Amino acid sequence: MRASYRWIAALVPGLTASPRELADRLTAAGLEVEGVTEYGAAATACVVAEVVSTRPHPTKSGLRLVTVDRTGDDRAPRLEVVCGAPNVPEPGGLVVLAPLGAHLPAKGVTIERRAIAGVVSEGMLCSESELGLSDAGEGILVLSRREIGSARSGAVLADAIPETHDTILEIGLTPNRPDGLGHIGLAREVAALYGLPWAVPRVSPPTRVASEADPTLGQLARVTVADFARCPRYGAAAVADVTIGPSPSWLRYRLAALGVRPISNVVDVTNLLLLEYGHPMHAFDLDRLRSEAGCAHVEVRLAVEGETLTTLDGAKHTLVADDLVIADGAGAVALAGVMGGASSEITGATKRVLLECAYFEPRGVRRASRRHALHTDSSHRFERGVDPSDARDVLARAVALLTELAQGSAVQGELEVCAGPVEPARATIRSARLDAVLGVPVPFDEALAILRRLGCGVLSAAGGAAEVVIPTHRPDITREIDLIEEVARVRGMAAIPAVLPRVRPGREDAPREAMTRRARAAGVELGLSEAITYSFVSRAALAAVHAPAPGIVLKNPLSVEQEVMRTSLLPGLLGALSFARRHGERDVRLFTVGAIFLGGGEARALPEESLGFAAVVAGDRVPYLGKPEPVDVWDAKGLAEGFVTRMARGATVAVRRFADGAVPEHLHPRGAAEVLADGVPVGRLGPLHPDVVDSLRLGAGAVVVEIDLAAVGRRVAPAVRYAPIPRFPASTRDLALVVHDDVSAGEVLAAVREAAGALATDVRLFDRFAGGAIPASHRSLAFHVVYRADDRTLTDAEVDVEHAKAIAEVGRRFGATLRG
Repeated sequence: MRASYRWIAALVPGLTASPRELADRLTAAGLEVEGVTEYGAAATACVVAEVVSTRPHPTKSGLRLVTVDRTGDDRAPRLEVVCGAPNVPEPGGLVVLAPLGAHLPAKGVTIERRAIAGVVSEGMLCSESELGLSDAGEGILVLSRREIGSARSGAVLADAIPETHDTILEIGLTPNRPDGLGHIGLAREVAALYGLPWAVPRVSPPTRVASEADPTLGQLARVTVADFARCPRYGAAAVADVTIGPSPSWLRYRLAALGVRPISNVVDVTNLLLLEYGHPMHAFDLDRLRSEAGCAHVEVRLAVEGETLTTLDGAKHTLVADDLVIADGAGAVALAGVMGGASSEITGATKRVLLECAYFEPRGVRRASRRHALHTDSSHRFERGVDPSDARDVLARAVALLTELAQGSAVQGELEVCAGPVEPARATIRSARLDAVLGVPVPFDEALAILRRLGCGVLSAAGGAAEVVIPTHRPDITREIDLIEEVARVRGMAAIPAVLPRVRPGREDAPREAMTRRARAAGVELGLSEAITYSFVSRAALAAVHAPAPGIVLKNPLSVEQEVMRTSLLPGLLGALSFARRHGERDVRLFTVGAIFLGGGEARALPEESLGFAAVVAGDRVPYLGKPEPVDVWDAKGLAEGFVTRMARGATVAVRRFADGAVPEHLHPRGAAEVLADGVPVGRLGPLHPDVVDSLRLGAGAVVVEIDLAAVGRRVAPAVRYAPIPRFPASTRDLALVVHDDVSAGEVLAAVREAAGALATDVRLFDRFAGGAIPASHRSLAFHVVYRADDRTLTDAEVDVEHAKAIAEVGRRFGATLRG
């Protein structure tokens, strides 16, 4: 919502706060001001000037030399300005002069004396766009003496026409505050916040009224409402003999400052009242409404299925039976609460105007707006709920303005069709409850005074309780707690002391929290970045990774992408991978820690909430002093082993291929493996299956790791034991064995470790080679074996004996031979 500080200050005469102070106060009260901008800043530096004479430029066609009087004093020297605009007025006309030194923020220039085609210009005659007032129109701004009133030449433009300079507040209103969508509602709020007296402005009577001999409104139009549930109140008024033309400058600039494009005096008046009262209205060309015997029949009804309507934006819409429309004798002429129709719009030939001001049920307007993709200023307000009791004031104000600005005559009579009187809601507020909720004593008289300033009526106050009549412009207030919130909001949150509650904090070392912290730390230690993912996912995303069917379905999801509780961590993690790749990032190293929800589909059954860890690695690895290479299953294996080793200290971690037929569907069968801790499966890893890559549009493959933290946590890790630094040197041997491809490196490593005996303190695989002199279907595995004794330095003979045992054992078990 764009709000005019000048307009608010005019509605609240006692307001002395600056725009910035007002913005801070509104924000503190819950109406967040997201920005403060200056409209028409150049108007404070430019002045009104009178054209004295004009003559052609001596050397440049299309330019003229304009002599202007900027002081109004005949004795003062005149200024000569070079101007190329086609609409320079004749002598005596009024223009806007930017004198030397004036800054025009809209164009980012400061006026200086300069020569144009050999003639020095001592200023610039400005257009509306150069002044930052509007983007419309061509040529310089020409003023009329009626517009500037008593101002004379030399007057600052912002003083001559105050609406050319304003401060605009960008207010981020929450949907529950429709009263803030109009300046009268904002003025009421400001007066309440500052404790200033305030009343709704009185509507002036029309300047012209049609004679008694002219037709009355009842003779010109007839209104019927076929659905009072969707339209409880419909009011109409009419103005005859209007002259369509541009609005006066004050109205055009007020609208432009608030982001509304001026169109014509009639349309501008309806837009002005929308911004003033926050209650949308519509203007029909009465003569274009199809009538019977000279009386236009206006009917509020549900549309006929398949009925069409061309709206003011030129789009043709096919209506459904749920759409509420305004219809004349032949068909729909407006989509109620959303947009008017082109068949009855105001044109330059309009002479009689029928004004509509109604209350439409918010949910119906919201459905129609979404259905036809028409979000308008009108639907924005009706969807949130307008004040149903101010329709008469809005119509009377519109009639008065049109008789003044469009030289029309107010048609006598009024039409109002309603289901019944507006009954305001009531609620009771108790002093004891007020103090208990706010945690601070509040004088009850002060609280009631605040509610009165907000427009509430206090019927009775006795015994520390009061019955309050809630105003119709505040549909968000329905209960006692809402009244208490209003008191707290207006008094200010600073009036409530900050007192820490007496609570018992949760244990820092609770098992689940501790496991989560350790998992996050381990992921970071392994060089991964944490991705925070939602617990809500779509069914399609779970199906894409072949996760278990969701058992928990949200009744009111935020979107279709967040309709069920996840049964796997991969959808969110792979979504982050897809997002990164769409933005040009190939190399991704991410992990996430969170709960998955299994089961729970049966009535009143709680799901099993299991804590898990998942990681995805994609792109290239960059080896030291080597070329980049694509990541593969070995990266996933190292990541899984490193993670489980950190989470289950002392456990024997192993990775083995899945048995035939047991490979998870989302993993590639050639690289899928399960992760074991002390022989117990705790996770799985492998490259993503190509079908998953295509389904999620990942663009390229990736490897993933999934660990069940609950399974890891069930293992009791032994206490960490430290060993002293060895006193005696080690003796190392390298062992290159040729084995068949069916033999896993892990099995060979375990056999070497076991056969080498207690003196072998470390066995590591450091090379794998195939091809060359290695037989087909075989490979060479090279191990680095470290021998050491705690009480002496080993001799070569001792090491050779143990090493020979290891060679003999792997030869016997696997048919391994030493590589020559």
